[in-house]
Amino acid sequence: MEQTRLIFIQARSAVCSLHIFSLILREKWRLLELNMDRKENRTPQAEIARILVEFLEVAATSVVFLKGVYPNGAFERRRYMNVVVHKAKHPQLNEYIHSAVYGLLPFISKGLVDRVAVIFFDAGDVAVERFVFKINVNDSYSSKVEQSQLEFSLRSFLIKLPVSEPLTKVLPRNCRWEITGYFRCLPESSTSKDADMWVPTDAKHWQQPPQITPIKSMSSEPLGLQLYLEQPSLSEPKN
Repeated sequence: MEQTRLIFIQARSAVCSLHIFSLILREKWRLLELNMDRKENRTPQAEIARILVEFLEVAATSVVFLKGVYPNGAFERRRYMNVVVHKAKHPQLNEYIHSAVYGLLPFISKGLVDRVAVIFFDAGDVAVERFVFKINVNDSYSSKVEQSQLEFSLRSFLIKLPVSEPLTKVLPRNCRWEITGYFRCLPESSTSKDADMWVPTDAKHWQQPPQITPIKSMSSEPLGLQLYLEQPSLSEPKN
């Protein structure tokens, strides 16, 4: 049983209504990127967070592509970290993923985010599968962040993701998905305007502990990261 109380926060997506959340966030994440791009003011943790959220944007898109939620033609091939990946062609889909992940940037840099998940739901709003990225940013790390070394370690996740498809479930018809952040503590809206971009999730949760399948992990001095798959336990009550 987890000892840390986690706050479930979500950025929601639906196949036919991608624009609702992204329109609200458009200006916020642009300003956020500009502020976080001032290298002279960046702490090691902020630099780690910047590299990580850039990776998470690509990784989340890769997960959505892997699950076949949209036709393959909705994506285009790109190269990132010298690995062939996929980028959403639809501006609103691309912006949703970008906005949701970059909305976590200030909280990751402060060590508030425990996990980021891409979750797929059935028509009854019950989770079918979760791709979970468990994050551990070293808050005492004070050396210069070697971006090339960190990216080399993250690159292995993008190589591993496509070959993990046999471990996953076939999604039901009329499914939806969302990006969810699991916080170690609730961000205070009074001290951070970025906290207003996230709302507590109302998704239904499994009654039994999930079945967990590790996919990839890394451990370095500045950053620890695990990617694993969560699926309902065989003993999970059926609806």
